[in-house]
Amino acid sequence: MEENIIAVADLGTNTFQYLITKVNLEGQQILFEQQDAVKLGEGGINKGMIQPEPFARGIMSMQKFADLVAAFGANPVRAIATSALRNADNGQVFINTVQAKTGIAIELISGEEEAKYIYKGILASGCLTDENSLIIDIGGGSVELIIGNKQGIIWKQSFEIGCARLMDTFHKIDPIPDANIATLNHYLDSSLSALFAALKNDSVLNLIGSSGSFETFALLLELQKGRALDIKTETSYRFDLNQLQVLLNQIIKSSHTERANNKGIIPVRVDMLVSAALITRYILEKLDIKNVEMTTNSLKEGVLFDMLGAKSL
Repeated sequence: MEENIIAVADLGTNTFQYLITKVNLEGQQILFEQQDAVKLGEGGINKGMIQPEPFARGIMSMQKFADLVAAFGANPVRAIATSALRNADNGQVFINTVQAKTGIAIELISGEEEAKYIYKGILASGCLTDENSLIIDIGGGSVELIIGNKQGIIWKQSFEIGCARLMDTFHKIDPIPDANIATLNHYLDSSLSALFAALKNDSVLNLIGSSGSFETFALLLELQKGRALDIKTETSYRFDLNQLQVLLNQIIKSSHTERANNKGIIPVRVDMLVSAALITRYILEKLDIKNVEMTTNSLKEGVLFDMLGAKSL
């Protein structure tokens, strides 16, 4: 196998995530990895329109990525668009503008394809076993839920209930009122009916959280213990379930100021972390989950895995 430099971009609702990797017979070496807080869904996530300022931030971010691709000499390059661009009336305009300015052709994928790539990323992390697990990827626009094991996918679906959407609908007062939490939980009861139907045949006790908010949960728990967690080197983390449940309750009850002043929470997640905590708590309680693990792998690693010739699923 000759040496290749591969670039992958995951264009999410909150962040654009970039990965440039050198691949040869000796394995993989990450040359560049970064997430850019573009907030593409800001001000328009539930209106189906990317607003002018986020639109401009997204174009600028992609121009920087194109410069990096050129600097590293990366080829092939794949840029994957998900929920925000999938549902925005001007999503195709954004895609066309990026191609005109950078030459990068963005792939607009379905929620089902997104779930497939997330599964591949989790599979590549080594977290899956022969026992069934529920994989969850909480994004800004959508949430992907996958039942599977290391042999393959049993069931998968993408739900348009991401943090930005829930925050825009239910979390307009901070801290979020109990009445709003009750309304949100009722909304999840209805929205996730397909998951509950799938679990009648394939129950799970294990939850694997894909990157994002689960990285923040792990960082916060370790900070409370006076320890640092380097997610660049510690790419998986097994939670103490009781400690995680206490943390989720703390996040849900916290104020914007408290979250903003917490060094374990990056700015893009300061407000959306509440919705992520609510979704996570809901899943844990509804499904009686016993084991929770985090992996830093997500869609972009799944796309890379796919590019390296992993079997189709």
